[in-house]
Amino acid sequence: MKYVDVDGVGRVSRIGLGTWQFGSREWGYGDDYASGPARDIVQRARALGVTFFDTAEVYGLGKSERILGEALGDERGEVAVASKIFPVAPFPAVIKQRERASARRLQLDRIPLYQIHQSNPLVPDSVIMPGMRDLLDSGAIGAAGVSNYSLERWQKADAALGRPVISNQVHFSLAFPRALKDMVPFAERENRIVIAWSPLEQGLLGGKYGLDNRPGGIRAVNALFGTENLRRVEPLLQTLRDVAKEVDAKPAQVALAWLISLPGVVAIPGASSVEQLEFNAAAADIELRAESRDALTEAALAFRPVSNGRFLRDLALEKLGRH
Repeated sequence: MKYVDVDGVGRVSRIGLGTWQFGSREWGYGDDYASGPARDIVQRARALGVTFFDTAEVYGLGKSERILGEALGDERGEVAVASKIFPVAPFPAVIKQRERASARRLQLDRIPLYQIHQSNPLVPDSVIMPGMRDLLDSGAIGAAGVSNYSLERWQKADAALGRPVISNQVHFSLAFPRALKDMVPFAERENRIVIAWSPLEQGLLGGKYGLDNRPGGIRAVNALFGTENLRRVEPLLQTLRDVAKEVDAKPAQVALAWLISLPGVVAIPGASSVEQLEFNAAAADIELRAESRDALTEAALAFRPVSNGRFLRDLALEKLGRH
């Protein structure tokens, strides 16, 4: 496993565990989930050196936090747990109240990393961040972070907090490399971290899906799995396959290895089973040659997916049998 030391948070594994699925009905959550699959996944993660676990108050409406806290057991205070507040009425008193509620569910006295889940379009960070500053000053949290912020708003949050907003959790993958332009250079320059959610794009970067093998279910309405985008992404997937063959790994593992080869980037793939957790964690042991890393970056930047509007139009035409 590879690690990065984060001020106020501690030793963060470059491959973490996203726990959105903990407590979500669509992942088979039931009364025995916390003491069964979730416990097994978390305990195996710890055995493999994973120290970073990401959750949020809205995941399963608090169930994810509760399940994660129970699954970590006596080790819950020894790892870097991150949670998030959804910024509805994000005034200082509300922020402090909801942080305490998250801490109780996690069974923690102190949340190592506490994040604003979304940028609020109506409430500026000059209103939000004083509440986070109070939490820092009281020792209730180790560090403040944000999620889904633009670089400009991240910097404004910094100024409003009066100290570093240590992290920004954003959509980031080979198929969505937007953070490469500004987030990653900023994080490297300012000693911050970028936390990549959806690093495997719902399995797209596993390399097995294509025009002749398209996914069903919820992924069928994901624009990346549309006909035109599957055509356009093929050069990127082929580059992934080529590099995977070179390092004796799977394409999805190479996609994770590329992310964590970037300075200050941490990836948080989810895992619905112990086997999937082991597969993801193994990506931390992959060393990519500079030439391979550059080839992946070039292929990522060359991928130009069609807009959601174009995808929906094409999908409608396909359903009508006219495309």
